[in-house]
Amino acid sequence: MQRDASVVDRGQYQEAVTPWEQDDWRNAALGWAERELAARGLREAGKRKVRVRPWSVLVRMPVEEHDAVWFKANPPASAFEAGLTEALARWVPEHVLKPLAVDADRGWSLLPDGGSLFRDVLNRGSACPRAWEEPLRQYAGMQWVLRPYTEKIESLGVPNARLAVLPEIFDKTVDENTTLGLTDLKALRELRPRLVDWCAELAGAGIADSLDHSDLHDGQLFAPEPGRFTFFDWGDAAVSHPFCSLLVPARAARERYGPEVLPRLRDAYLEPWTGAGRTAAELRRAVSLAWRLGAIGRACSWGRLFPGTSDSVSAAGDAESAGWLRELFTEPLL
Repeated sequence: MQRDASVVDRGQYQEAVTPWEQDDWRNAALGWAERELAARGLREAGKRKVRVRPWSVLVRMPVEEHDAVWFKANPPASAFEAGLTEALARWVPEHVLKPLAVDADRGWSLLPDGGSLFRDVLNRGSACPRAWEEPLRQYAGMQWVLRPYTEKIESLGVPNARLAVLPEIFDKTVDENTTLGLTDLKALRELRPRLVDWCAELAGAGIADSLDHSDLHDGQLFAPEPGRFTFFDWGDAAVSHPFCSLLVPARAARERYGPEVLPRLRDAYLEPWTGAGRTAAELRRAVSLAWRLGAIGRACSWGRLFPGTSDSVSAAGDAESAGWLRELFTEPLL
């Protein structure tokens, strides 16, 4: 039996255009989720809660004898997330959610509840300034394991943002942005030769590419039990230099605890990467370079929206993207 959600949460994106507004799509998506639940002996119990954003449709479906399951639909530019989530559950099962079902062609996933968000743990006040150290250590360990899988990850549709192509991605992102003024455009184009040098220097460190989450803030990982963390929400991901992932969590930790926490977090993240003849100074220099270049991945992610997005929502996304591009002028904090 299909249920209509009583409330749809649109956040600040009241004008977002998504497939949720289309009856045929909504019936097909929810019908698929219902059939997948039934095939696993699960029954819904209670009202659904829907969260609509320009970059995803998320439906919380309460089920009997379980907390809930989550249906997620991605736009075409991040539809790879469904297949990637399924693959990660095979390659690094201890670090990610195992989906109940995916439809990779349509970018649909049905996911179990992951427990407490890391953000909620932090907000309860029980975490000290070192709270990010262990999740970053575990995340880096996962990236280390995933290095041999980068070609397979790209074959799933995950974007290539390797250092060799990053200047071209930068050019495209700058050229397509509608909110950058002439002063910003001039400054960014003048910055390009330095960006090419940063990419070359970072490539020279010899650290293999891996999966970059690109938006690993405290709402993108679960803390189901002390000392264990589960990473999710891969819609902004790319194959890139792994150290680019450190930008977002480091900024989040700095905002919560102050800049004095950053060196310890960096060193915790770097633990799995030590050895292979690299000195601590070389690794820290690589982090500094990747801190700058990670801003390009964040700028790109705002282009992964549902087709038909309204002009106001597109402009808001371009403004966010422009803000990240301007971060390239900021000296890294690490």
